[in-house]
Amino acid sequence: MPQTPNQPQNGKESKFARKLRAIRVNRAVFLSAIIILLALAVILVITAVTNRARRRSAEEVIKPVTGNDLTEPNQSDEPTSAKPEPENTTKSDDKPNQPPAETVPTLSLPVDGSLLQAHSADLQVFSRTMQDYRVHLGVDLATVADAPVLAAADGTVARVWDDPMMGKCVAISHAADSLTVYKNLAAELPEDITVGASVVRGQRIGTVGDTALVEVAEEPHLHLEMTVGGLQVNPLDYFPASILDALTQDASYEDVNTEK
Repeated sequence: MPQTPNQPQNGKESKFARKLRAIRVNRAVFLSAIIILLALAVILVITAVTNRARRRSAEEVIKPVTGNDLTEPNQSDEPTSAKPEPENTTKSDDKPNQPPAETVPTLSLPVDGSLLQAHSADLQVFSRTMQDYRVHLGVDLATVADAPVLAAADGTVARVWDDPMMGKCVAISHAADSLTVYKNLAAELPEDITVGASVVRGQRIGTVGDTALVEVAEEPHLHLEMTVGGLQVNPLDYFPASILDALTQDASYEDVNTEK
């Protein structure tokens, strides 16, 4: 009986049969790999499409409400009777209207006279009464005895007191937390000058006296002080230039130094 090509001779497989079988095995492996890769590709495509659909649905759920959503109704919805909210015409960067900030008032001259002693908070000046050197926190305006003392600006009487060194004193509060203080006044004050009383610029608040013991050796004068925000300032800084020009320069310190 004749033998087929694939039939082993003498019980042994021929080289051709082994090669043919190897080719068949390799082809099966190759086809299996292709099928697996195609299946993986299909799975990836399906997963990507599914995730995109889920993401889009989530975005629609959490989509923020915008101005268009409030002002443009859905055409498919029935119109409602609710009135639209008024449009806000105020810009986000606009600040609400605020009253203008207060400023320290410009002062009027409280007495007719001249500058006797200037303000000196840092440099000590000679005191003719005390015969020593000390700071001078106000300005002394020389005038005649019993000269009327006028309010330097509109305000409210904040305090009336007797100082053991500076005599009869009146303090008037003004705008921007400023205060003018009138010292060395006569003991008798007008009846309407009491704490809390309103005064206007030029109103008489007292007369020049000699009640300031530490300045009694000076000629008749008004001792005027001023504070802004609770701090001592030079009252001359708040007078207009026309008044400053009318006041003579303080010569008392120069006279004392000349005498020495």
